[in-house]
Amino acid sequence: MNSQRGIVCFSHGQESGPDGTKIRRLMPLAEQAGWCVESLDYRGIDDPAERIDKLFLWCTQQTMPVLLVGSSMGAAVSAAVAHRVAVAGVFLIATAIYVPGYEAFNPLPLRCSATLVHGWRDEVIPYRNALRFALETRARFALLAGDHGLGDADSLARLQILFQQFLVGHAKG
Repeated sequence: MNSQRGIVCFSHGQESGPDGTKIRRLMPLAEQAGWCVESLDYRGIDDPAERIDKLFLWCTQQTMPVLLVGSSMGAAVSAAVAHRVAVAGVFLIATAIYVPGYEAFNPLPLRCSATLVHGWRDEVIPYRNALRFALETRARFALLAGDHGLGDADSLARLQILFQQFLVGHAKG
């Protein structure tokens, strides 16, 4: 699809893939809103630094405005890249930040607007980590009742609404 708005790039989590449930649910919304879409494949890349380099390189090759969307490690990767390169915005889901052993990947200040969505029952990354990051970056923050995957029907429906609001906020590209 040729679009004047820009391109939305999805980054999946460590245990997922480029066609995961959340990506399949959100991608059509971006397309319907007039955005081109891309979903990078990080399978087989366990090192967060390599994932960051891959997304950074992809971003530097784009000629249209870029929105980054990531889940878990993909959200942390998106945040790290949004510090290094100018993107239009980031939509971060269950962001894997402030994780012991991965302090080198704690996000730095973002160069764009951000929306963070997290489940208060997240058993992998405490929601307080995302709340801390949202407060530090003055990002929009939404807390859902779901777990880390946010894969239950209610969380997915709410995630879609929040993503649509995010897209409306970036409608000018």
